[in-house]
Amino acid sequence: MKPLTSDQIQQYQRDGYLIIRHFLTQPAIDRLYQVAIDDQAISKHAINVNDSTGKRSKLSLWYQPGNDSYGLLTRSQRMVESVDKLLDGEAPVCHFHSKLMQKEPRVGGAWEWHQDYGYWYKNEFLLPDQMMSVMMAITDANRENGCLQVIKGSHKMGRVEHGLSGEQVGAAQRYVELALETMELEFVELKAGDALFFHSNLLHRSEANLSDKARWSLISCYNRQSNIGYKESSTSTSSITPITVVADDALLTQEAEGLAEEAADFLAKEADVALQ
Repeated sequence: MKPLTSDQIQQYQRDGYLIIRHFLTQPAIDRLYQVAIDDQAISKHAINVNDSTGKRSKLSLWYQPGNDSYGLLTRSQRMVESVDKLLDGEAPVCHFHSKLMQKEPRVGGAWEWHQDYGYWYKNEFLLPDQMMSVMMAITDANRENGCLQVIKGSHKMGRVEHGLSGEQVGAAQRYVELALETMELEFVELKAGDALFFHSNLLHRSEANLSDKARWSLISCYNRQSNIGYKESSTSTSSITPITVVADDALLTQEAEGLAEEAADFLAKEADVALQ
């Protein structure tokens, strides 16, 4: 396991994001991909989210990180220690939620410009510097299939006002336009197994998937135990429960499958505070 370097930490603080290539080995990403496409619980609890044009993306969101394949990755030593180096504060790292993003070929819709904290602010978390997301590419992500776009350094703007756009929460367009006048737009193209760490206030979006191949990714969101959400969308306490760390090779050495139907605490669309 290679710890983050001081240059990588400085890059995250400057740009609001950090890409780590080959975060997962090929056997690990093969395992995660197979588990994801076969996961009946994920499929059953997927939420359809329309963009402003009516195109649909699917996501499945849950809170408690278990002993399933996703949970073993989310709780892996390298992952948690990397997050710990990048988050502000000293309190233990906790898992807020994870979501499997399923952008299907030709029909997978766009995600509007937004900050994750634009959603989480409505959950009444007070400290955005103590929250972040990690996107793990399960399949390749490129411009054709709607890879993530980010505005470099936009996390320093603080929280931007958000409102509903289609069935999504989008950032105020005026502030996005102002940011793009002085900040760099970056297309984050990833290979399967690459990881993107990004700040909760980083402005980001993605286009619709116009390719013939699906784009799948696992996004795990983290929080410091000291940062309390006073109006969460779930009764789960995972966001303030320190993560039980597992070995980096647990995804391969433990006989883990997908999410257990009876154990996973999935988000229901109507319960999402950010959409109310």
